[in-house]
Amino acid sequence: QVQVEESGGGSVQAGRSLRLSCVASGYTRCSAEVTWYRQAPGKEREFLCHIDINGRPRYEDSREGRVTCSQDRAANTVFLQMPDLKPQDTATFNCKVELFGPRANGCSGSYWGQGTQVTVSS
Repeated sequence: QVQVEESGGGSVQAGRSLRLSCVASGYTRCSAEVTWYRQAPGKEREFLCHIDINGRPRYEDSREGRVTCSQDRAANTVFLQMPDLKPQDTATFNCKVELFGPRANGCSGSYWGQGTQVTVSS
């Protein structure tokens, strides 16, 4: 069973940085693409960044330079680095994992974690 877990959130003061992790497990011999989103209270979910099966990151235009996505492929982990946090960055951060590969290995579908909360105080 595929599982996705985000971690690394917390309550921080403005100006601090955080690195969130998205770990996927429960599959073998699949390729994966991972997307980070955030959703602030009362707002729609926002796309932040995406890492494709070749490990190349793509960012939402206004986020490029403000966040960095990277991966540790051996650990099935994708990171979201956020420097210089601001109160408006307060949100729940989720990652989505999409699997590709042989159907016999169960390499299909999209999977979400429960999210990790980031609260930034001024």
